[in-house]
Amino acid sequence: MTTTALATALDALAAAGAATGLGGPEARAEGERLAAAVAESSPGAPTDWLKATAADVGPEGSTGRPTSSTLQPFFDAAVSARRWRSAPTDLLEHLITTAPQHAPGYADALAAVVDAAATLGDPSISAIAAAEGTKAVHRSAAAGRETAPRAGADPGLRLGAPAPTPSATEPEPATQAAGTEPEPEPADEPRPLAELLDELDQLIGLGRVKDEIHRQTELLRIERLRAEAGLTSPTLTRHLVFVGNPGTGKTTVGRLVAGIYRALGLLDKGHLVEVDRSELVAGYLGQTAEKTTAVVQRALGGVLFIDEAYALAEDQYGREAVDTLVKDMEDHRDDLVVIVAGYPGPMARFVGTNPGLESRFSRTITFEDYSAAELRQIFAAMAGAADFEPEPATLDRFDRLVADQVRSEGFGNGRWARNVLDSAIARHAWRLRDVERPTVDQLRTLVPEDLEDVVDIGTDSEATL
Repeated sequence: MTTTALATALDALAAAGAATGLGGPEARAEGERLAAAVAESSPGAPTDWLKATAADVGPEGSTGRPTSSTLQPFFDAAVSARRWRSAPTDLLEHLITTAPQHAPGYADALAAVVDAAATLGDPSISAIAAAEGTKAVHRSAAAGRETAPRAGADPGLRLGAPAPTPSATEPEPATQAAGTEPEPEPADEPRPLAELLDELDQLIGLGRVKDEIHRQTELLRIERLRAEAGLTSPTLTRHLVFVGNPGTGKTTVGRLVAGIYRALGLLDKGHLVEVDRSELVAGYLGQTAEKTTAVVQRALGGVLFIDEAYALAEDQYGREAVDTLVKDMEDHRDDLVVIVAGYPGPMARFVGTNPGLESRFSRTITFEDYSAAELRQIFAAMAGAADFEPEPATLDRFDRLVADQVRSEGFGNGRWARNVLDSAIARHAWRLRDVERPTVDQLRTLVPEDLEDVVDIGTDSEATL
């Protein structure tokens, strides 16, 4: 039943894409990727997704992909589209720019795909809540309203201001094929250094991180000025190690570092390419080097951000990726910066596994867990960006949840706050189930009851991010 619903929704999306000039196959491919990202955390979803997206599901916009004997196509699609859970898809962005009158209809077709994807496998309440958020993001963007913040890996919320909108991320070209990565497009002009540092300072918490980035910025600025004056300067490493629990802003700060390095004249493009082990390591020895170098080529002129980099030390395939990365870092030392990120202990062991890594990663920046007050600010900012308003008593209830939360390794920090919000939104919808025409205040207000029955969701999870 669920596979039929998704196949039908994908057919409808392909038809909508064809009608708006986007192309049926392109729209269908985008819908398949979005569906995988939405259903990623649901047990049994990969098998259902493969059945629904088989080559013979329908005549309109068929991808032509043969039936797979493995689940890898599902995970490849999910990884490539995770950002769409909190930001408009590429084709929708294209429509908003070129033909905004067609955007709402296409967003509705995407919402139908999301609804169907949320039923794949054995969906949890978190998956269902995340699907509701994904639909809201796309419909809001199509209607020209501000959307919820890009959750991604890290919230990166600013003090006294709503979170950055998804338009701040690097969109893929509208014709991007499923499962492939785009060539990053830098901004026309680099952002002023002062503006980037001010944005860094406006992030919630992260006091030590801000100090370290300011010091690194000044160090590199003076090195550049000494070189311009003809003075001898030591060769300083620009590569960084970010350590800390999930959801502490590492990706957000990495993106700002890319912009800062560009503003300093150290990088040509200043974009950020974020990958993990799966995007560097191939299935066979000998193929990994080629795959890793291809990723490096995409990152040239910017920052390559490797999340959970310690996973590369697990086996000979990962070690091949590390060896290739070290060589490529040397070959492109003037136009590539690499940031590796992960938990403190494993990251220290990872850097120590290769002498080339130790010599290139001499500066480690520690991202501490958010305080209870900072998590309250993050929760309130996320809710506000999603057009919800927690009552004061609701924020007090959130404070008690934070106090009861075990802060072990893997605590989700901003991700945990996002999960609490997603659960609250699901409870809010259920609370209004018998109200046929809720008022705007009812639709926006989160009450303490909406935060009841929140269980321990503090571990690192991609379920809603």
